[in-house]
Amino acid sequence: MVVTIIGVGLIGGSLAITIKENGFASHIIGVDASEENIDKALRRRIIDEGASLEEAAHRSDIIVVATPVDAMKSVLIQVLDLVDQQVVLDVGSTKKALLATVKSHPKRGRYVATHPMAGTEFSGPEAAIPNLFDHKCTVFCDIEDSDTDAIDIAKLLYASIPMTITYLDAHAHDIHTAYVSHISHISSFALALTVLEKEKNENRIFELASGGFGSTVRLAKSSPDMWTPIFRQNRDNVLDVLDEHINSLARFRSLLIKNDFQTIYELIEQANTIRKILK
Repeated sequence: MVVTIIGVGLIGGSLAITIKENGFASHIIGVDASEENIDKALRRRIIDEGASLEEAAHRSDIIVVATPVDAMKSVLIQVLDLVDQQVVLDVGSTKKALLATVKSHPKRGRYVATHPMAGTEFSGPEAAIPNLFDHKCTVFCDIEDSDTDAIDIAKLLYASIPMTITYLDAHAHDIHTAYVSHISHISSFALALTVLEKEKNENRIFELASGGFGSTVRLAKSSPDMWTPIFRQNRDNVLDVLDEHINSLARFRSLLIKNDFQTIYELIEQANTIRKILK
């Protein structure tokens, strides 16, 4: 299989490494708006060559769109305009706005909307790593609008990694990712800003920071180029979960004011039940 990766950053680059190493892809073509990213991906042997979008699309069996989600809407249209029987995938974190953009496209059936649920706080080709997706979950969205053979090829790609596959409609996907991913990033950004505002002596932050603090604010290192478009496209669902999160924080604040540590203890016990889900 010849696979084109459009956007050779963390997700696209890691996917390229994985499917080349496991033999699913015989040749990887990279497409990126940044020539520097193409050069880095070539030097790291993440891709076999760089090419223009048109050339890559015509020579590929599979085209993976791995750009930030705002750019993805226009790029996906461009790709679908170029394909015949090629299979087109995206790996975006939001789906409703993206799928609405291509709903009436005559080549809509060649496109399979997917979201591999994996990542790190780093970005760019230098952040791409092998095994990022191993044994994680990928979401297929609105597959009733995709051609059967395109779905089958997409399944083969993710099974080769291997990843488990679950199916959601675009609306449900965006709600669920707001809860399990997007709110985590907002919380981390907010906590980092809080600490930076309160602790002006940055050296003291690093001196006292433990593993717990580091893991909590790890996501605050994530790229604004990636996450601002995600928040823009999934604004309503993120606002809904953010309101609930604020209510929970306000409840803890109220209990601290009242010195009601028994209720705090009980809430922590309730929170501990998440261990049954996240093993």
